[in-house]
Amino acid sequence: MSPTASLKTPLYKKHLAAGAKMTDFHGWTLPLQYTSMMEECKAVRKSVGLFDISHMGKVEVKGKNAFRLLQHLTTNDLSRLSEGQAQYTALVDDRGGIIDDLVVYQISRFRFFLCLNAANTEKDISWIAEFALQYPDVEVRNLTRQYGLISVQGPNSEVIIKGLGGARAAGIEYFHFMITNLAEKNVILSRTGYTGEDGFEIYCDWRDTDIVWDALMTKGKHWSIKPCGLGARDLLRLEMGYMLHGVDMDTSVTPFEAGLAWIVKLDKEGGLVAQEALTQKKTEGAARKIAGFEMNERGGLPRHGYSILADGRIVGEVTSGGMSPCTGKTVGLGYVLAEHSKPGTPIQIDIRGKAVEATVVRRPFLPSKTKKAKPAAAVSDNSGEAAAKEE
Repeated sequence: MSPTASLKTPLYKKHLAAGAKMTDFHGWTLPLQYTSMMEECKAVRKSVGLFDISHMGKVEVKGKNAFRLLQHLTTNDLSRLSEGQAQYTALVDDRGGIIDDLVVYQISRFRFFLCLNAANTEKDISWIAEFALQYPDVEVRNLTRQYGLISVQGPNSEVIIKGLGGARAAGIEYFHFMITNLAEKNVILSRTGYTGEDGFEIYCDWRDTDIVWDALMTKGKHWSIKPCGLGARDLLRLEMGYMLHGVDMDTSVTPFEAGLAWIVKLDKEGGLVAQEALTQKKTEGAARKIAGFEMNERGGLPRHGYSILADGRIVGEVTSGGMSPCTGKTVGLGYVLAEHSKPGTPIQIDIRGKAVEATVVRRPFLPSKTKKAKPAAAVSDNSGEAAAKEE
């Protein structure tokens, strides 16, 4: 299929019928917003919101050496997982640059399910498949167009899942999952998300996605459930200081620069594809680091690529920025020289030639409300808690 072709999720017609404003996202036609981004963000924070994220990559890796392959390719330690657990991790290249961040689900020691960023799906699969040639009896399958994916997020998400027959499943811990029935359909129900709220992600057969969506919307009416678009999803993750691959990190950035040292296990069983490069990076220390900041005055929104200044000189660059609907503050992320990354450090953002005052602050910008246990093998530093997946 042509890279410019417009792909449609199984909920495309539902979005049009609901009056969503549609946009192109890496070749997929997706809802940007239904009402307003601010309204949709507040619905998620106060009650519950529903997202179609069927465009995200879904890959199965199975076989006798599936564990060995993924243990070598991903930065976190898969040996810490049990069946029914998920893990936030990253794929890195030979130099330690972040190819993608992803979630690995362990169905069994011989079968894993990966959730990838949509923009990176084909690249990730090629990278994994190339290494799979060195591991006999491993199969890598792209299941992106076989499974729909719905994210239900917010403080009332659990009660809605229970109401659809998932009473037992609704009790699973954070970053755990189970194969179960929901709305009388077979699904993978995962307690994950990328909003900082409690919530679930539901993998279901492509043909069943609209049925599950309708059931969630109907059951959620009592709690004023709202369908939400990409715009709200981006603001929600920004409020939590969560990063977006391709915007806040890429192959030019190592996990140590991106504040993701906690998902790099250099001493794990099986080693790591970038073992030597990452060991050297860790020893040297990061010259630049990701930092969160708040604007101290009005002067426009910080945009990707804007310079970050200190004492009149450039010390970094903005990667993400916007107005936080729930704090009313303008916030952002960016890479700065390590000596300017400490919370409380005064900086300025060059917005169209004007140096606007800002301050480096701790992330998340809002407290996380994710429930239950932390992700497997996830002991976060002060850079902000990681959640399941971004787009």
